[in-house]
Parts: sequence; C-alpha cells; structure tokens
Amino acid sequence: MSATTRPTPTRRPARVLLGLTMVAGLVAGTIVAAPAAQAADNPYERGPAPTNASVEAARGPYATSSVNVSSLVATGFGGGVIYYPTTTADGTFGAVAISPGFTAYWSSLDWLGPRLASQGFVVFGIETNTTLDQPDSRGRQLLAALDYLVNRSSVRGRVDASRLAVAGHSMGGGGSLAAARSRPDLKAAIPLAPWHTTKSWSTLRVPTLIIGGESDSVAPVATHSEPFYASISAAPEKAYLELNNASHFFPQVSNTPMAKQMISWLKRFVDNDTRYTQFLCPGPGGLAVEEYRNTCPV
Repeated sequence: MSATTRPTPTRRPARVLLGLTMVAGLVAGTIVAAPAAQAADNPYERGPAPTNASVEAARGPYATSSVNVSSLVATGFGGGVIYYPTTTADGTFGAVAISPGFTAYWSSLDWLGPRLASQGFVVFGIETNTTLDQPDSRGRQLLAALDYLVNRSSVRGRVDASRLAVAGHSMGGGGSLAAARSRPDLKAAIPLAPWHTTKSWSTLRVPTLIIGGESDSVAPVATHSEPFYASISAAPEKAYLELNNASHFFPQVSNTPMAKQMISWLKRFVDNDTRYTQFLCPGPGGLAVEEYRNTCPV
C-alpha cells in the first residue's frame, strides 16, 4: 500500500490574535512559556501558531506538572497519572484519557503524558482495574476516569468538561472505540494499534483517528485497524495512519509521527483549532508512513 495524496485544501484566512506572542525559554531543562495568545473567534485555541517543528518537538510551549491518582480514590478504574499545563493564565484546557493495553501498565505509554500536556491538554494516563481487562471494560474505565477528572480530581478547575477525548493502545485502543461509541459527545478518539472482536463501528459518531502498524502481528491492520476505519460511517471526520514497518508495540516508545498526528487531531477537534488542519489534510508522508487515508477536515 502506498501513501495517499490529496489536493491541498484552501487555507482559511489567518486569524487576528489577541495579546502577546509567546516568549519561551529553557529553565532547568523545562520549557516555560508566557500566556499564549488566543484567537478572537475561537476561545479554545491554546498556544502559538503551529509549525512542523513545533508539532514534532518533544515538548510544546507549556510547562507541565503531574499528579498521581491512587486506586484507593478512583471509582471504576485503577488510578493513574494526570499531566497538566502549569499556567492558569490561559483558562481551561481540553482533556484526554488514555488506556494501556492487555497486560500493560500506564508506564508503557507514559512518554505521551508530558508530550501532549505541553501542547496544551490535560492528559490522564490511567491504570486499569486489572491488566487482563477486555476492551469494553477499558472503554468504561476511560469514561469513569474522565468523570473523575472533571468532577473530583485536584486539577478539575483546569479542565473544560465540554471538551474531552479518549485514546488507548491495543485493547485500550479497542476500549477507546467502545468509549466513543457509548459517549457521542466526546470530541475525539484516537485508537493506537487497536484490538477488538467487534469489527463494525457504524454507530460511532466521534471524530476518530486510527493509527496502525504495518507489521503488527498481534492486531494485524487487515483484520483490525483497516476494517474498523472502513466501518466508521457516522462520524463527521475520520483518518487512518499506517506506520511503515511498525510492530504492535510502536506506541510504547517515543514516536514522533504518531505524536504529531495525535496532537494535530486533538487540536483540531478538541480545541476546534483549524490552524492544525494543515497536518491532517492532505496529511503526513515520508518514509515513516505506509498509508494515510482521511476525510479531509476543513
């Protein structure tokens, strides 16, 4: 399969930005940013105008911190770690809950926490009730984690409860599909190498980005990611990225092509930030990409 090319969409006029431009520096190895300007016509924009370099960077413009959530206070899931931008100057942020896969812990994906949070999101990397939990259970746990995040967590004041998303790896990816199907007011879903026995997701109505690995032998794209993507007919937008020669475990190490598309998808659909459309339509290419399909959001 070769990468799909599509005409470049007409760009929207540049927005008029309010406030000061970002001033960033490195202090003790941590990026510290001044309050980001926000667009006059989109109160959810966070951070400066993106570039390839900024979206591919290991850290974005926001300094971040984290807080552990004990399983003793979690209801319906197994606890985890919340990562969040430290600034309070930009108002609230959209949030995403992420589930690890079968037999795995959040530590297998924890590089994603600060990477996504530094781009202007609250990220909840969850532990599951047991490492053997099946996808539908993981989906329910993702939703329970979001409910905890916005209602009970110590950072609930930083979260916009109307702008939430889910993601996950393997059975956690299948869980993110199940969560999105059962809660259609979510803004985005990002299954990574998803595994699920259900192959049709025709009732899923959430903008969904599926990322699969060409060489995945645990959840082969031919029987998982590709039919999942093809079956999504009710969502307003969808995309499918297949990483060249990637195994099932590609999300478990720092992966810039994956992170770039995740950031762009979350920015576009959680933050309604059309500045990131350029990275989704016509989409990524290069040696890391085996195939890319999308419905080209505008």
